[in-house]
Amino acid sequence: NVDAKRVYLVGHSNGGFMSYRMACDHADRIAAIVSLAGATYLDAAQCAPSEPVSVLQIHGTDDGTIDYDGGSTPLSSYPAAETTVATWSSYNGCSSATESLGAIDLNTALAGDETTMQAFTDCPVDGDVELWTMVDGTHIPPLTSNFAADIIDWLFAHPNA
Repeated sequence: NVDAKRVYLVGHSNGGFMSYRMACDHADRIAAIVSLAGATYLDAAQCAPSEPVSVLQIHGTDDGTIDYDGGSTPLSSYPAAETTVATWSSYNGCSSATESLGAIDLNTALAGDETTMQAFTDCPVDGDVELWTMVDGTHIPPLTSNFAADIIDWLFAHPNA
């Protein structure tokens, strides 16, 4: 039994890129994605989601593999984390404005609440877009014990309408 309103993808690095591709190609089946250190297409014309998909991008500013500010792999170039979420906010019909949701601790190697959370405003009910920036976070961060629960809670709060 599969709840069609709660089909989620979570991916790290290449898995994050895959999550975005699936959201582009199968928006009618995907409720939400979480990408840790991935990105969407650099060319927004390569993605035409048929409906909104909620997106959570989590990315460290000191990621030396998939650069927070964008870059390239041997296969293709990719946009910055901020560009990735701005592109998805546009796909989903959100406003271009963002609001702070505070900060949380997701990385055991960094002191305090190092991860800032930003959300685009005026998104459709099934198309929220957020960027959680892990300040000084690396590509494979040592995650806190609450990381999985935080991600599951975020996903469960974002079913299809």
